[in-house]
Amino acid sequence: MAETRPGEELDAAAVDAWLRPRVPGLCGTPRVTQYSGGASNWTYRLEYESHDLVLRRPPAGTRARSAHDMGREFRVQRALRPAYPYVPEMVAFCDDALVIGCDFYVMRRIPGIIPRARMPEAARLDAAGNRRLCLDVIDRLVELHRVDARAVGLEGLGKGAGYAHRQVEGWSDRYAKARTWNVPRFGRVIAWLRDHTPDDVATCVIHNDFRLDNVVLDPDDPTRVVGVLDWEMATLGDPLMDLGNSLAYWVQADDDFVVRSMRRQPTHLPGMLTRREVVDYYCDRMGMAPANWTFYEVYGLFRLAVIAQQIYYRYHHGQTRNPAFRRFWLMAHYLDWRCRRMIRASGHPRGRSAGAPPPAGA
Repeated sequence: MAETRPGEELDAAAVDAWLRPRVPGLCGTPRVTQYSGGASNWTYRLEYESHDLVLRRPPAGTRARSAHDMGREFRVQRALRPAYPYVPEMVAFCDDALVIGCDFYVMRRIPGIIPRARMPEAARLDAAGNRRLCLDVIDRLVELHRVDARAVGLEGLGKGAGYAHRQVEGWSDRYAKARTWNVPRFGRVIAWLRDHTPDDVATCVIHNDFRLDNVVLDPDDPTRVVGVLDWEMATLGDPLMDLGNSLAYWVQADDDFVVRSMRRQPTHLPGMLTRREVVDYYCDRMGMAPANWTFYEVYGLFRLAVIAQQIYYRYHHGQTRNPAFRRFWLMAHYLDWRCRRMIRASGHPRGRSAGAPPPAGA
């Protein structure tokens, strides 16, 4: 949390005037600070005397047609909260561009600890505590994947069967559109993913960005998750694709220097599960046995490369001045190499795959 970044200032007076008739009992003048952890939507804390609120809005610059849909993100969370209480409470949604120039929504802040790259002092645990935290995080993902989408009115959130195939094609297209001269083509990786895309194992509500730094921990018991944040990419899809996305960010203590330098959550600490252990625990809880786990892990890393490249594209073209994005193009090179290494180690670098999953992170 910090003061707002240059060029990302929030018109607090306009937001305050819009909020007052919509939030009974709102008192005082908001103190505005900006969350620094995200690289996509801009998120601000509005601290009133009477309310502790969070505002989410899209970033400036050119955006994909379906990305950063504030109304969708608001509606998904409002529908999901009765069945999945870790979702923040929605307060109000604004689609009037005259207020701050874009759509935004406001929600109640969930008090607690967010475990970023450096675990906060208040949440530092021993190895046994870190393991309990890991298991609780995975349990929350399992719980999400068991939500009855029809019962909460989200049966129309996705497009039905064929999710895995659509994702491979969609992310391949996004990468091509965001590619700059200084990054690889990912040709071999994309071809392999297309050749090895399995049928969906199930269709359920998925988060699509489920990471430790998107959960909120109980300040009195940091092994317990009390909130799950950042629902902008939630949809109906294959749960193993969701898990693959999560593991793209899961950095182990024995990973190489480049991976460790990219770490943004404390999964390297003693007691934290390895990627292989995460897969085994999740699949045991869900009763699943993927024939080719390498597909999901390579897909997750490729998707991460596309996300990083989309962010770098905005920086490259002067649509954001955040210096943190200046070297994001290097991630594309590294992730292309890592994907190709996994493919070589998979035991089926060509043709339709079969057999038991190889070690995760190979």
